[in-house]
Amino acid sequence: MEYILKPWPWYVSGPLIATILLLLLYFGKTFGMSSNLRTFCSIGGAGKYADFFKFDWRSQKWNLTVVLGAVIGGFIAVQFLSNGAPIDLNPETVEDLKKLGFQNAGESILPPEIYSWENVLTLKGMLILLIGGLLVGFGTRYAGGCTSGHAITGLSNLQLPSLIAVIGFFIGGLLMTHFILPLIF
Repeated sequence: MEYILKPWPWYVSGPLIATILLLLLYFGKTFGMSSNLRTFCSIGGAGKYADFFKFDWRSQKWNLTVVLGAVIGGFIAVQFLSNGAPIDLNPETVEDLKKLGFQNAGESILPPEIYSWENVLTLKGMLILLIGGLLVGFGTRYAGGCTSGHAITGLSNLQLPSLIAVIGFFIGGLLMTHFILPLIF
């Protein structure tokens, strides 16, 4: 019988995430990816141009291991723990995406209709990435953190602002999926 690689089930990955959060709590640290971007910008000298980046980034060096771990973990997952099978999308979702012009929905994580170089290097592609990046950056700063920081750390600490932010993330995702994405494609 052939062994088929599958994502880890919730009852394995959930307790692993909880263990990491308990360790971070024990050491007085918090988790979030957007703070790493701030640290990288500070290392690069952004503090010369904006006060937001003027802080002791050396005190956040430990958090850069999260970025390194995400890169290494992603590489290991794709190279050694992935069987290359298409993403198991709901057939209705595949049909909806085909109506929008996504011909190979589920075949790859990044649809070529958006992320192939020939589409990225068009005016439409550049505008999608630029406006999307600005909105994500603004939203992350305005919400005081990113989806991982609020949804994992903030909700685990029962923080009301994180609950409000996560609800906002979901509402924004639904609005994007059902109203804005059809207008773009």
